[in-house]
Amino acid sequence: MALASQKAFSSFRPRTGGQARTNAVRVCCNAQADAPRRNFLQRSVAFVAAAAVLAGSQSGALAASLPPQDIKVLCDAECSAALESVEAVTLPSGLKYKEIVPGNGPSPPVGFQVVANYVAMTPNLRVFDSSLEKGKPYDIRVGAGQVIKGLDEGLLGMKPGGIRRLYIPGELGFPKGLKAGPGRPAVPPASPVVFDVQLLYIPGLEADE
Repeated sequence: MALASQKAFSSFRPRTGGQARTNAVRVCCNAQADAPRRNFLQRSVAFVAAAAVLAGSQSGALAASLPPQDIKVLCDAECSAALESVEAVTLPSGLKYKEIVPGNGPSPPVGFQVVANYVAMTPNLRVFDSSLEKGKPYDIRVGAGQVIKGLDEGLLGMKPGGIRRLYIPGELGFPKGLKAGPGRPAVPPASPVVFDVQLLYIPGLEADE
């Protein structure tokens, strides 16, 4: 019985060239054994790449949703939220305004020079010009046409120390619009704009008082 088994086993021994066939089978079988490992590595690489893309898109969206941190304003996000419940005053020209800080003292007559800070914004409150960023207030002769009509009219009635938000219609703003600049949005022709204005003082008038 043992002999028969030995003969049967010997009949399966490789003949001439059998070593090559054995090697071929070994290569085939090793490749099959490595296939799950290769698939796992490929899936891992694909997952890492997808995660990197997702992380990049999320960080980009987050950065786009965050307001710039270095822009100075006269009325921050909390102030703007509080203004939502304040009723605007509408003038015959179509100009609207809301008082942020009333101020004290006399209002500037037409022709008087005033010293003021301003922050100019698009309707969605993106800043496109600001005296705060320039580092010095602006000298304006009220009613002399030195600035846009909406700002000229909005300064009338203000008092020193006061801050006012002006909602300026297109015809009182920039009829030709403004081109975009570095970090500054464009203003389309005759587009409404929003100005926050701070009247600092009225030279001469205060001295007379």
